[in-house]
Amino acid sequence: MNQPTSEKLRWNTADLELFPDNGNRYEIIDGELFVTRAPHWKHQKTCVRISTVLDNWSQTTELGEVVTAPGIIFGDNDNVIPDVVWISNERLALLLDEAGHLTAAPELVIEVLSLGSENEKRDRELKLKLYSSRGVKEYWIVDWRKQQVEVYRREQTILKLVATLFKDDQLSSPILPEFNCAIAPLFT
Repeated sequence: MNQPTSEKLRWNTADLELFPDNGNRYEIIDGELFVTRAPHWKHQKTCVRISTVLDNWSQTTELGEVVTAPGIIFGDNDNVIPDVVWISNERLALLLDEAGHLTAAPELVIEVLSLGSENEKRDRELKLKLYSSRGVKEYWIVDWRKQQVEVYRREQTILKLVATLFKDDQLSSPILPEFNCAIAPLFT
């Protein structure tokens, strides 16, 4: 007697070409497909504020580049679109494919939490695990509703929470020499 299999459908990068260009974001993490709609206005505004501060610093130091919503193709079963990334000039030259996508980890990845428990779980658990396993040096989870930034830094082989910063705090990073910004203006 044949028993039904409970084998899970696994998506890959080639499957993304089949989806319409309809404004949705399609991401694959460990072969699982995630579809999200355009984020909340304040989510997007927070992304702009963070990327502007990082871009101003990057232009002054000439150490790297910041980009919003880049594609990162880690492999056939892991293809994501983080909100903001910063990558050093040295790594950028090595990691861009012909289509203009990153093919490995930038030094810094930033996710601004979207509304909904499923979206939050993806950023806090699945993406944290993915970015940790793929070599991201620092990961910021930004919550525009609570006006806070959680900073995860690589300690040996994994990303660990090292600070939760609130609106009266300052944000700095050992991977961004002399970078310093106030938290409050990121949310105004």
